[in-house]
This record gives sequence, C-alpha cells and structure tokens, in this order.
Amino acid sequence: MKNRILLILLCISAYSFAGNYIPEDYIWTSPSKNSSESMPCGGNSIGMNVWVENGDVIFYVSRSGMFDENNTLLKAGRFRLHLSTNPFADGRKDFRQILRLDDGAVYIKSSDTEIRLWADVFSPVIFMEINSSQKTDATLSYESWRYKDRPVTKAECQQCSYKWVLPKDCKTYKDTIEPQKNMLTFFHKNKEETVFDFTVSRERLDSIKDRLYNPIGGLKFGGIMYAPGFQYTDTSDGIYASTDYRAWNYRATGIKKTTVTIDLDIDRKDKMPTAKESRRRSGKWWHEYWQRSYIKAEGEAKNIVRNYELFRYMLGCNAYGEWPSKFNGGLFTFDPVYVDSKCPFTPDYRKWGGGTMTAQNQRLVYWPMLKSGDTDMMKAQFDTYLRLLPTAVERTKYYWGHDGASFCEQLENFGLPNPAEYGKHKDGDDYGMERNAWLEYQWDTALEFCSMILQAHSYTGMDICRYEPLIEQCLKFFDEHYRYLAKKRGVKELDGDGKLILFPSSGCETYKQAYNPSSVIAALQTVNRQAGEYFSKKYATVSPTDSSSVSAPNTSSTTPNSSSANPNSPLANPHSSFFILHSSLKTSLPDIPLRTIGNDTCIAPAVVWARIQNVESPQLYPVFPWRIYGMGRPGLETARNTYLKDPHVIKMRSATGWKQDNIWAACLGLTDEAKHLIEEKLADGPYRFPAFWDPGYDWAPDCNKGGASMIGLQEMLLQETEDGNIMLFPAWPKEWNASFRLHATRGRTVEAEIKNGKITRKQ
Repeated sequence: MKNRILLILLCISAYSFAGNYIPEDYIWTSPSKNSSESMPCGGNSIGMNVWVENGDVIFYVSRSGMFDENNTLLKAGRFRLHLSTNPFADGRKDFRQILRLDDGAVYIKSSDTEIRLWADVFSPVIFMEINSSQKTDATLSYESWRYKDRPVTKAECQQCSYKWVLPKDCKTYKDTIEPQKNMLTFFHKNKEETVFDFTVSRERLDSIKDRLYNPIGGLKFGGIMYAPGFQYTDTSDGIYASTDYRAWNYRATGIKKTTVTIDLDIDRKDKMPTAKESRRRSGKWWHEYWQRSYIKAEGEAKNIVRNYELFRYMLGCNAYGEWPSKFNGGLFTFDPVYVDSKCPFTPDYRKWGGGTMTAQNQRLVYWPMLKSGDTDMMKAQFDTYLRLLPTAVERTKYYWGHDGASFCEQLENFGLPNPAEYGKHKDGDDYGMERNAWLEYQWDTALEFCSMILQAHSYTGMDICRYEPLIEQCLKFFDEHYRYLAKKRGVKELDGDGKLILFPSSGCETYKQAYNPSSVIAALQTVNRQAGEYFSKKYATVSPTDSSSVSAPNTSSTTPNSSSANPNSPLANPHSSFFILHSSLKTSLPDIPLRTIGNDTCIAPAVVWARIQNVESPQLYPVFPWRIYGMGRPGLETARNTYLKDPHVIKMRSATGWKQDNIWAACLGLTDEAKHLIEEKLADGPYRFPAFWDPGYDWAPDCNKGGASMIGLQEMLLQETEDGNIMLFPAWPKEWNASFRLHATRGRTVEAEIKNGKITRKQ
C-alpha cells in the first residue's frame, strides 16, 4: 500500500500541462448494412446515428427533451443523401468513414468526395458539408414515420410512460411537415392533455395539480432544414427496417460544394451560427474536452481504454442539453428490430420509457464525470432534480403532512412516480407509497445525486448554491418521514438508543420490507457529512445549533416556481435550518448493520428483511458510491469479506448492464477481480460501433453499462484515502502499461504513468 499512496499537491488547471492529448480517429473502411451499424456523432444536445447503406449517407437525428404527449422520446427524423456519382458504393476500396474525436465530426470520404457532418456544441444546429471534385446530381430526403397518427400497441407500450396501463386509444400523433423551395420545417406540438394529467389523477393529486411541474403539456419541438442548391420536388413512400415512412425529396443538379443546415431550435430568437463559425468553435471545444482528462494504455488494455474513450465521446454529445443523457440508449438508439427481432416497431421505440428516469440506472451515467473533469455536463442531471423539487415537496406535504422531498425510483420528468409502476391502490392505502414489489419504499437514490452535486463542488469548484434546497429537502424527508411512520405505529419516534427506525425501507430493489438497510444508512451518513462540511465552510459564522445569524444567498432567479420568494416556504433560505437538521441526523442515524458469515464479519444488507426481489448487492453500497469502506479507509477487511464471502453477492456477480461488481472490486483493491470484470465490461459490444453495448437489463446502446465501466476503470487507476491522500493504480494490473490524467477532490488534477509495474509522475 505504501508505495501506492502519493499526496499530490496540485492546484493547477487541467489545461496547463505540457503537451496536448489527441485521441485517435475511429475508422471504418466499408459501408454498413443497416442502422445497427451506425456511428455516433453529436454535440450540444444532439445525437446522430450516421451510416452509409447502398451508397446513401443516412443519419437519424435525436435531441434530448423531445418528449411527446405519451412521454416517448421521439427522434427528429431520418435524413438521406444520394449522390448520382455514387462515390460511396459498396466495394470501393477508397471508402472511409471516420469519427474524428478531436473535432467531434464524422467524415465520409472517397477519393473524389467528402461529407463532413457535425453538431454545433453551443447551439442545437447540425451541419453537413458536401464537397465533390466533380459535378454531381444529388437527392436529399427527410424521412418521417410520423407522417400519420400511429396507434401505440400494447407490445410497444414500454416506449412511453403509460407502460401496461396504456389507454385504448393511445397514439403517437403525426408531426407537422411543411416543405418549401429549399427549406423544410418539421415539428411536433403536444396537446395540452398528456400522460401528466393521467398520472396526476391516478395518483390522486388533482387538488394540487396547479402546483405541480408539467414540462410536456403543449410542448413544441422540431427543426428547420436549409438546403442551398436544392429544390423541393415531391414526396415518396417506402419502408425501412420494419417501419413505413414518407420522404420529402429535394434535388440538386450539378453541384460540387454546398452545406446543409438543420436547426433544431424551432422557435429560434437568436442568431444561428454559420458553418465556419461552428466548425471553429465546436472543434476547439472538443479538443479542450480531451485535455480535461484521458486514459492511455498499451497491449491488451488498449482496446478497453479505447471503448472508455468512445463512450465518453457519446456522453459529450449531450454536454449542454436541458435534459440528461438517458441510461437506456441515450441519443443513439436505432431501429429496435435490430436489437430484438420481437420488436418490429418505429425508431422511436426503446424499453423503459423516454421521459421516465430509472434513477438507479441513471446515476451510473453521471458518476464518472467527476473524475473525468466533466462536471459542466452534470448540470442537466442536477437541474432535472431541481426542476422537480417543488413537486417532490408538494406531494410529500399532501400525502403525509410533513416537510422534505420524496423522489421515487421510477421517476417521471414531471416528478411523479411512473403511473404504471405506481400500482393499484385501495381506499385507505398510503397513496404516497408505490404498490410495487420492486419499488416500494425506495426513496434513497436521490441522495446519490445530492452527493454528486457536493462532490462536483469539491472536484472542480462548481457553484452549487442553487442546489442547496435540494440537498436539505432530500435529507429532511428521511428524518421527518421515518419519525412520522414510527409515531403512526406507536408513541416514540426513535428507538431505545435514540436512533431513527428506517422501516419499512428497501435495500435497492432487492431487500424488501427491510429494517435499517445498509445502503440507505450509508447514503444518509455520507450526504449528511458532505453537506455539513460544505455548509460549515460556506456559512462559517453559523453554529450547529443557531443558524439565525446567516443571510440567505440570492437564489430567486434559479429556484423553480414562486416558493423561492416566500420566506415561509421550505425551499427558501435552505441553510437557515440545515445545521439543526445536520446535528439531528448526526446523532440519530443508526450504524451500518453487520453480520457474521462463517467466522468473518461482513456488511449486512439490513438488520432484517422480508424477501429478496431483484439481483442487486446493496450491502456493498457502503463501498461505492458511499466510500465508507474501501482502500485507505477503516473496515477494508469487512468490506472484502462481504465481496468475497456473502453468498448472495457471489451469486449475483456479473458484468452485465448496470452491475457494479467491477467498481467494488477496484475500490477494494482486488486487482485480479477488477481486471477480469473490466475486460468483460469494456469488451466490444455486439454492434459495429464497439461502445454500442447490448441491452443488458435495459436497451441498446446500454449507457448505464458504459457508465459503470468508466467508473470501474477510473477506480483502478486513482482513488483517495479517507483523509484525501491520492492512491495511484490501486487496482491496476502490473502487466498493463498505462498513463492517465484524471481529477480528484480539492480541485486537484492528477497525471501519472505506470510502466513495467513501476509508477512514475509526468511533469
């Protein structure tokens, strides 16, 4: 251990190291067979699947936030370019399709033609530059399967929020598509009544409906295509994969050079960037993105590291979207029939919904952004919870009459439990609780995002003032709710030792009807400690028992809804009561339960539980994400015993999907285990692009698998002890030569190299 611990005294910018890191291009030398063999491209909030099929350049366009009435995340459409010279025909030896990571663009080339496709990083605009050494006729088509209303069948109900409570007349309504001379406008405008209204009624919240957040009623989204040199001619019909479509066709004669622009800000009020301006500024952003952090490796580890990098590129494509990257495919889903032959549905389909956020999965997409230095990209996820905070507070007060914010696991983008997962309730039930075997009493996942927020401040100095109400209200919910439940059962709100009684609770979706689950206790202990350190440092004049001397920061412009202006609102002046809450939790939170297996002490999933419902191992959550146990921390042997000897942990171990065993192995210094699991996790996926992983438990490309893989690889390279000392290569195989630049707490950026098992520092 001693030769692996090094205190790094670096307070310098990630951009001040000598030399630049240039990621390698990713190249194909032949066209693709279908959309499952597409290549990702994007920026800002846009994802494109780009491929060449039968000589045509084809790409899907997605943008985060395109939620329809049913909360399906719709694609903007499909675009197709055909050149009469056929420069990209099958069999041409000069064909190249290149993903140039350093400038974020896809190039499609032959000896006489080049197509460059990219999205502007700072505005939702796509550019396609066409350059040919000879004149060519061209056809540019916009293809839409939403040229008509399409019934949503029971078989495809998972694409939307209704799931198995799908109304009989549920439809995906047609878009408005308006061709002009050399332009095309396409958009979808939601009706005012949506699945939001259905959910509110189902969950008996109609009396407070006007106080609940509704982002989808009347929502309009789409784009405008500008095609200089082209003229609109006609429409045509066809079938791609398993779906019929209509094409709006534009033709050009004798062109050599032009730029097609697709603006996805349908109601743009500012000036759209030019292609030249966008190419310069977007290329600069991507180049600087790769300077924030990198991992390089040789030999058998090189492919693993490449796939880490390719997935990080995919995350960067939604750097500045209003809505976070979805765990179940992100912005890069393709025709579902190529994922599952039993799903011959439209390209809008994905399992586990579009506007539904499964928080246990979603968190894995965002944890790795701390060490990669991409905290600016975490804002979309943090802001989502902040927008939903008033609803979480309102529903808590309405159902149970106390303060705090209750965020469930299957969370809609309007802040309520998914209406299908909510379950069927009888008169007299607790209507705030989901009657669902997997999800009942699971409220702790929001605490992971609170911890991410606090750590983003520590890693890169992110200003998190606006998120302070979120952190306090999430902690307050557990303090108030479990006192409330205890008093409903009896007279006392605490047990005989003065501790909260966390019952009924849940160890993830697995240990149900649990009493004091270790994952929940670890979450509350860690977030309460992290928040206490943050608030104490920021509001140093406040004593733990008297917060009245501190003035509130001005957050009125960022805290959602009018409650920020009300001094009596639980969302106002968050720090004024935090220290009282912090002190209360510090003394009332129970200890993490332990148990003996054989002769070894292990972390218990809970004190007791009624049943096992799923295949998670929440007894290892005190290792990650909560870092109470681990390398350079107390109780390492106890945590290793849990990983190595708990029969349930062993039985459930896997590298599939959202499984975290690779992370725990790395955090516990189990190098051989970590190596084996990361080799499985970061192996090439089954589709042509290697970071398009199989569906796992969810959908393809599996982004929570990508996130879990990134976290595990980072932990193999860099960890911190309990007191903040840096550990280099704590679970890295000696036979793998590698170097990295990653981020650590206290604003530190760490560079290191290992060669033939020896650690060196890079200057």
